[in-house]
Amino acid sequence: MLKHNTYFDGKVQSVGFERNGRRATAGVIDAGEFHFGTEAAERMTVISGELWAKLPGEGAWRAFPAGATFEVPAKSGFDVKAAAPSAYLCEFL
Repeated sequence: MLKHNTYFDGKVQSVGFERNGRRATAGVIDAGEFHFGTEAAERMTVISGELWAKLPGEGAWRAFPAGATFEVPAKSGFDVKAAAPSAYLCEFL
């Protein structure tokens, strides 16, 4: 079953799905800066565009172009920003 999620007044939208027993979402982040909390550990892969992320324990922003991946521990959170709409795949680990 697909589940549509909308966050931050529609500036972040995703479709959640499950495949082979693993949950994931595919979505788009519009231009802006956003904070996400995590319950489960996550692996984010940038599919199109570029995302900047400030990961737990890091004080500086890091660029992640299309094809790049970063992981976020469970029960934490991260900041992400985009200069233009960017697509991602989030896999729950």
